[in-house]
Amino acid sequence: MSKDKIWLSSPHMGSEEFKNVQEAFATNWISPAGPFITLFEEKLAAYCGTKAAAVVQSGTAAIHLALRILNIQQDDVVLCQSFTFVGSSNPILYQKASPVFIDSEKETWNICPLALEEAILACREKGQQPKAIIVVHLYGMPAKMPEIMALSHKYNIPVIEDAAEALGSTINGKACGSFGDFGILSFNGNKIITTSGGGALVSNNDKALAQARFLATQAKDNAPHYQHSEMGYNYRMSNISAAIGVGQLTVLAERVAARRANYRFYQTLLGEVKGVHFLPEPKEYFSNRWLSCLLIDPSLTGGITREDVRLAMEKENIECRPLWKPMHLQPLFQDAPYFGNHYSEELFDLGLCLPSGSNLTDDQQQRITNQLKNVFSL
Repeated sequence: MSKDKIWLSSPHMGSEEFKNVQEAFATNWISPAGPFITLFEEKLAAYCGTKAAAVVQSGTAAIHLALRILNIQQDDVVLCQSFTFVGSSNPILYQKASPVFIDSEKETWNICPLALEEAILACREKGQQPKAIIVVHLYGMPAKMPEIMALSHKYNIPVIEDAAEALGSTINGKACGSFGDFGILSFNGNKIITTSGGGALVSNNDKALAQARFLATQAKDNAPHYQHSEMGYNYRMSNISAAIGVGQLTVLAERVAARRANYRFYQTLLGEVKGVHFLPEPKEYFSNRWLSCLLIDPSLTGGITREDVRLAMEKENIECRPLWKPMHLQPLFQDAPYFGNHYSEELFDLGLCLPSGSNLTDDQQQRITNQLKNVFSL
């Protein structure tokens, strides 16, 4: 008999979600309209410390809406973190704009402010003023937002802050997603809280978020009939999904605590293994530790690679995953400019994400422990 699957990051429901969904059904609010949508937006904005939120079908949709609101058009330059999921960069192509990819720095694994400024200056020398910066808080670790926002102000470039993996993370107590012109959240099934699928746009710009809601509902004009003066999208979140989200927000603090406990579990288990490196929190940072990640250097581990670990775990039906393959290495973006020192490539070569669900059981942790001890001969 095969062992039950240990997932990398599975959904974790609380007690309020089902009750909220039952209420949505009982009141027949099951479409992309209804009271839970309004309530979820209000609670998200309050949690993030922004004036407003707009809930949509995915984090990718939220990034696309932010680009539309910023009037990103064909051939405009958008600077984007290379080390990320493709959902951060695909919306640039939706607008027929031109992505320019920026490498990571070692302290947070996120966009490097030095490489970012180099890219800005190179674009300006060519007569191209970048129209937006997309920065990502990977694996829950905040990017260097003070430095990035200083560049945003210096060169007058709006910032889209992709906090899809960082709900609950902060810098000096300020929430990720609240630093830039727009913040992006995701509630995909593997995120720290989920609405099954879903996302949100948060901002201090009420007018911009009103436009986001308008565009997300097919840009229907204020008329008794269906009239459309510009292109819109079917991006609005359903009331049922929002009902789940309202319930999930009530347990967010518990989910963050559980994810951080997972990180401590792995650090205690492998922290002294030569050639294994974890990403610590910089001072004044607080990471939700959405995924616990490590680097495995075979030159120091006696030849053990991240693939050796991943495949050994896979044999025991334990899901692990390599870190993101940088966008500048993807066939889709092979012709896009790139700035940096190729550190993100090193992260991809050496990095591994370990099972990090907030619902990991003691028995599952023991299975993980046994297999990791076996691989590293502990």
